[in-house]
Amino acid sequence: MSEATRKASGRRVTVRCPFCSRLNRVDLARTTDRPRCGNCARPLLLDRPVDVTDQDFERYVRDAEVPVLVDFHADWCGPCKMMAPVLDSLAHDRQGDLLVARLDSDRNPATSARFSVRGIPTFILFRGGREVGRETGAVPRSQLDALLGKETA
Repeated sequence: MSEATRKASGRRVTVRCPFCSRLNRVDLARTTDRPRCGNCARPLLLDRPVDVTDQDFERYVRDAEVPVLVDFHADWCGPCKMMAPVLDSLAHDRQGDLLVARLDSDRNPATSARFSVRGIPTFILFRGGREVGRETGAVPRSQLDALLGKETA
């Protein structure tokens, strides 16, 4: 792919390989080509939420050329568990236009505190590294779609 084509796509993200933990730069315009990790060659699964941590949160949000919806959750949270299939569906349906990420607020308190997350689940939409929208609580898919609105159009 030429540099001009790469710049024209404008849908690149950085994601961590779930198998070897290596960061990879992926062009979401080519997700149908089934991207693989540059280190271990295993598939990078972008049709589901990706896990982020305090250490790599900034990189995911800052480097993404598409909107990033971050789910601040905890393993023990009932409403968070209820939202998991909704987020899976959203990640699958919007693959290539949106990156859906999950941040465990118990294991990553710095990022949760930085964005004043007071209740979980909290969904924060980022565009160009900046927060552009937020929803708190278990909400219907239609409400998340409304939050995304024109950001992913």
